[in-house]
Amino acid sequence: MINVLIVVAILVGVNLLWPHQDWWHILVYVVMAAFLALIIRFFRDPVKRRTTHLEHAVLSPADGEIAANEIVMENEYFHEKRRQISIFMSIYNVHINFFPFDGVVTYYKYHPGKYLVAFNPKSSTDNEHNTIVIKDVQGREVMIRQIAGFVARRIVCDLEPGDASIVGEELGMIRFGSRVDVFLPLDAEVDVHIGQKVRGKASVLAVMK
Repeated sequence: MINVLIVVAILVGVNLLWPHQDWWHILVYVVMAAFLALIIRFFRDPVKRRTTHLEHAVLSPADGEIAANEIVMENEYFHEKRRQISIFMSIYNVHINFFPFDGVVTYYKYHPGKYLVAFNPKSSTDNEHNTIVIKDVQGREVMIRQIAGFVARRIVCDLEPGDASIVGEELGMIRFGSRVDVFLPLDAEVDVHIGQKVRGKASVLAVMK
């Protein structure tokens, strides 16, 4: 909302500073109006989108495209091999992130870092990122990593260990395109493939045993 207000303030300022409009003032208005439309679209909230409710399912925490589906060594929290699913978020996607299943936040940590392009494999650990681990009532844990990219240099998340994870509720957001990694147990049945488009809180990434 504050970003929208800034653009509106600039438009009003232009009008006050130059009450007599020339052709280039109109051009400024057109450019600023287009930018305002982009900002409004970027910060849109899909409030009418229904949350998928499926037992043992891990939903996508973000809108975007599946960029990776592989087994990796996770060394920050689990210190063991995990199934990593990466979701690339372009500037055209909804950028609010959602809790993927019901549980409780057991771990949260912010990491300052670089701003490599989000498709770079090193961005998962080298870029600025947030790490969030959620545990369900059966003790199964899933890690979510919000990763800043070359353009997205601001991660918004205000969680603490002990906070409730309610599937489909807002987890945070990443501004202006980036990536979200999800680390699943190895025996989880993955329900997506590379290149697939997914929708936050609606698409099923995997079903846990």
